[in-house]
Amino acid sequence: MSPPRTRRFSVILTIVCCLACLPWAQAENALEPGTSFPATSSDEAPQGFVEIVFAGGWIGLAIIVVLFGLSLTAVYLIFDHLLTIRRNELIPPVLRDEVRNLLSAGHLADADQACRSRRCLLSFVLLNGIAEVESGWSAIEKATEDALAEQSARLLRKVEYLSVIGNIAPMVGLLGTVIGMIFAFEQVASTQGAAGAGQLAEGIYQALVTTVGGLIVAIPCLGAFAIFRNRIDQLVAEAAYVAQHILAPLKRLRSPPPPSI
Repeated sequence: MSPPRTRRFSVILTIVCCLACLPWAQAENALEPGTSFPATSSDEAPQGFVEIVFAGGWIGLAIIVVLFGLSLTAVYLIFDHLLTIRRNELIPPVLRDEVRNLLSAGHLADADQACRSRRCLLSFVLLNGIAEVESGWSAIEKATEDALAEQSARLLRKVEYLSVIGNIAPMVGLLGTVIGMIFAFEQVASTQGAAGAGQLAEGIYQALVTTVGGLIVAIPCLGAFAIFRNRIDQLVAEAAYVAQHILAPLKRLRSPPPPSI
């Protein structure tokens, strides 16, 4: 892992850890000596974040833990994409001007070395185009189009994980709700209908906690996925225009001579 990548990973990991400590700090404060959960009964529903989380039993708690893990993963991915899917990272202005000047002067080797010294979307596209300089302008255009398609697919695969989390989280929450509903109605069946409406309603709303948790995780993930996907489409289209402008000197340098009469 390169040093910039390592530093970026450390910053994101620190932010995620800080966010992760917030709910657990609240839980720790609630579990300090001398404090206890209020007794829950059919007449008194559990109040507060910790009480509601633990009200669903171990199965509900396990579902909440899974959703919490998905939320941490989503936070890491969002911060990572915010730092990497940027114009200055994918299409550096310094590299654009430098390679343009070198190609205009006919220094192909120096332009190639400049692209290799700065790995990004634009440098990858330019390297593929410069590699086909001996084959003519048509080959250069084809190479740049293929490189852009490859880089676009790579970036979209990175943000696709947010879509996966956004689709999985509601299903995980729904699983917890279905299991809670089964237990609630099983209690009614085991008591031969002696359980009151209040007890049944309490079991149902406790089961719905996991669905709420799943939606809380899913909605930001799907929103972030849509934003990053549109951002990638915009930057790839911009990179295609910039690459054509940078490689334009090759078209003049390598244009075939006019046919002799």
